[in-house]
Amino acid sequence: MEEKDKSRLIEEDMEKHDDADGQKEHGYKHEEHKKKKKKEDAAEELKKELVRKEEEVKSLQDRILYLQADFENFKKLKAKEKLDTLRYANEEIVKDLLPVVDNLERALAHSESTDDHKSIHEGVRITLNEFLKVLKKSGATPIDAIGQRFDPNFHEALYQEERGDMDADTVVAEIQKGYILNDRLIRPSRVGVSKKPEIQ
Repeated sequence: MEEKDKSRLIEEDMEKHDDADGQKEHGYKHEEHKKKKKKEDAAEELKKELVRKEEEVKSLQDRILYLQADFENFKKLKAKEKLDTLRYANEEIVKDLLPVVDNLERALAHSESTDDHKSIHEGVRITLNEFLKVLKKSGATPIDAIGQRFDPNFHEALYQEERGDMDADTVVAEIQKGYILNDRLIRPSRVGVSKKPEIQ
């Protein structure tokens, strides 16, 4: 074979080899582009997922704040209910003691009408004072009625009495004492109330 022919064959072989390398390089670049695209898509998806998660976290944080506020309100309500229960726990006991106090007051009123019963009177007075101390300790206090202006929130009028010496609607008599338990009315005073005399 001649030198020329050999040289041409070598050149052709090199061109083929260069073409194959070019195709390989083109394929490699295409592969690189595909990989880069996949990475960008994955990054975009991760960003979207991150935004979704951040919104979810914010929603959960808002819910937690709402639940905390709700729980604080619940605690305050329960504390108030507990306080009311403690303050008015003796209400039934006080109601049961009131008739005893009534009877003692009636006995005192009766015994004051005669001198023969001084010792009984003193004993009943002592007993009454003890009962009143128990009531006061339980949070019960009597309502001042005599001489006060009639107040339907605290007094129950049983009758009216004509009185020229005082203003109308003044309590002139107390038939039964009223009581308050820790600022709550548990029994109104039963009273007689003045009215202006009718002009004849």
